[in-house]
Amino acid sequence: MKIFLFCVTATALAMGSATLQAADKSAGATLYADACAQCHGPSGKGMASFPSLSGRDADYITSRLETYRAGEKVGSNSFLMIPNATDLSDDDIANLAAYIVDNAE
Repeated sequence: MKIFLFCVTATALAMGSATLQAADKSAGATLYADACAQCHGPSGKGMASFPSLSGRDADYITSRLETYRAGEKVGSNSFLMIPNATDLSDDDIANLAAYIVDNAE
């Protein structure tokens, strides 16, 4: 029983520390400029058929990028997003979400 409680506590602490880790908005800015701005625009307002990211929260951005990374289709632009998200790490996604939320107008 003590081992079970230890494992549960250790897992909870590990999960909590991951959520407390601050995202690196500077790294997110670099990723955005390199991979996102060409379609979503420099301020995230979207361009042509590419949607605006303005007003989206971090959970939405994170969820969509994780979905694309998993190769799942979400909409008509999935065929463009999936290859762009495939190599993103969890940290990359967190950094992008933090940057987009703070900078998309």
